[in-house]
Amino acid sequence: MKKIFTPLILSVLMLASCSETDQLVLHPEKKTAVQAFAPIPSDFSPRNLTVLSAGDSLTQGVGDSTGQGGYLPYLEMMLEKDKGIKEVDFYNYGVKGNRTTQLLKRLKSPELKPVLDKADLVILTIGGNDIMKVVRDHFSNLQLSDFIKEKETYRDHLTQIIQTIVQENPNASIVLVGMYNPFTKWFSHIKEMDKIVSEWNKTGQSVIVNYPNAYFVEIDDLFLNTNENLFYTDHFHPNDKGYQLIAERLNEALGEQVIPELEKKTLMVSTEEN
Repeated sequence: MKKIFTPLILSVLMLASCSETDQLVLHPEKKTAVQAFAPIPSDFSPRNLTVLSAGDSLTQGVGDSTGQGGYLPYLEMMLEKDKGIKEVDFYNYGVKGNRTTQLLKRLKSPELKPVLDKADLVILTIGGNDIMKVVRDHFSNLQLSDFIKEKETYRDHLTQIIQTIVQENPNASIVLVGMYNPFTKWFSHIKEMDKIVSEWNKTGQSVIVNYPNAYFVEIDDLFLNTNENLFYTDHFHPNDKGYQLIAERLNEALGEQVIPELEKKTLMVSTEEN
């Protein structure tokens, strides 16, 4: 099988190997049975929202000039404009370089479990460093089959991550942020990485679709279909504008699917208590 990367491409990939790639696309709306809910109680008021953001450098906010956590401050401001949300508490557990195995371990840690227990929403960015591990492990003879094989391992690890979240907090909504290809702008003639990232995103979607409270949000198109520079100086992570666009895409997806479901749960609980 042919090698798919030139030495130039490999050198660039190796420089970025400690970093993270990730893309966002709106997961197809889940079909659910129509439910009847009681009228909104007269004492209903906007709720506080607790959000656990976990994963890799995209959650940590590498490339954010303000050092405030990448997309998080933008998304927090947008969410707090929602009439049903009074205040959003974000807990950022993004760690540069984290792979699925490391995130899975951290989800079970004493540090992170208490936050997971009380979270209304869990947003994940994970998988890019799993791709980069393939590059590091096979850089002298990199082939497409290496990514296909590791993709199944990614599927297994991602399933364990979602299962862990569901078991720890079955009421939390889960959003998986897809991966993007940061090399498309500079190496548009190399199509293999686009294909690899696309296939890994499809794998993420195939896991998420099995969980009624889980959603997939894709952002790769944000970085593909633009002439605007959305990357930090490392040409790998998003810059401030890139993070803002990610937040806007997330806010759109949350507003269409996730927040309405959370509000329904709140109304149901409030009605039961009354």
